[in-house]
Amino acid sequence: MKTIRIHQTGAPDVLRYEDAPEPTPAPNQALVEIKAIGVNYTDVSSRKGTNPPDAFPWTPGREAAGVVTAIGQDVTEVAVGDRVAYAMHTGTYAQQHCVPAWLLVPIPAQMSFATAAATMLQGMTAHFLVYGIAHLNPGDRALVHAGAGGMGLWLIQLLKRLGVYVFTTVSTDGKAELAAGAGADHTIIYTRQDFEDEIKKSTNGQGVRIVLDAVGATTFSKGLRILSRRGYMALYGQAGGPVSDVDTNALRNGSLFLTRPSLGDYTATRNELLQRANDVLTWTQSGEVKLYIGLELPLSEAPEAHRKLEGRQTTGKILLTP
Repeated sequence: MKTIRIHQTGAPDVLRYEDAPEPTPAPNQALVEIKAIGVNYTDVSSRKGTNPPDAFPWTPGREAAGVVTAIGQDVTEVAVGDRVAYAMHTGTYAQQHCVPAWLLVPIPAQMSFATAAATMLQGMTAHFLVYGIAHLNPGDRALVHAGAGGMGLWLIQLLKRLGVYVFTTVSTDGKAELAAGAGADHTIIYTRQDFEDEIKKSTNGQGVRIVLDAVGATTFSKGLRILSRRGYMALYGQAGGPVSDVDTNALRNGSLFLTRPSLGDYTATRNELLQRANDVLTWTQSGEVKLYIGLELPLSEAPEAHRKLEGRQTTGKILLTP
């Protein structure tokens, strides 16, 4: 089968389109013939060495949709022929992938594989960030960084479902329009506006209840300074570099909460996984949440997908097709 592998960390060119042996499912695994693959910034972080793989060669990707073609012993969750989607199991940049069966989620018969693959990781991550970190009420204020990206657009829409007032940062006027179209109340173009100043001015110094930050080093300290009393900093990514040497005394100014959450801890059981996955799949299928797919490329063009994502040249979700 064809797959993407890296033999060392580095620039997008280290992604190689190669032949690999066809996998065979072990006990409690299912073999999935992949039809659509979600591209996420975690793939970029591992490829360039921010979160390096444990061993090489290594295949990126943590999100896909396809058809079950074989099952190992003791598998009860799925059967051959099932249409499924999944996240949180590395190696999806491939034509076939062996996956722990408990991670596989059935997808609606009418749903395309592209929609399912584009929904799982970002949809479930947005779900736990909005519903699992703090109890948010109508009228609360939130800041979402990178509001025109796939994650940002999910977060904006789910926050608006709760009646939250949403600030978001973007890099261009075009991206500001996209974020506003998803429901953002106040877009801040960070290339010419300081988000800390803008939010303090807009809220008369009151700040926001929660900051949802996947950027990291370049935004973290300012994010803490715009939190209201007993506010929440959810640092769920580090696209702008890792945050190091956190001074916990900074949390004393307002009795702030800081969390570095990951999706795996909020989908730790199959019941919780299915609950979050079924919610987001239902919302996209019904149109209650709009899915923004900004770019689709063949699997062989994975390096170009990474260049565009890393260079902030995309909006919405990026997909690869085997």
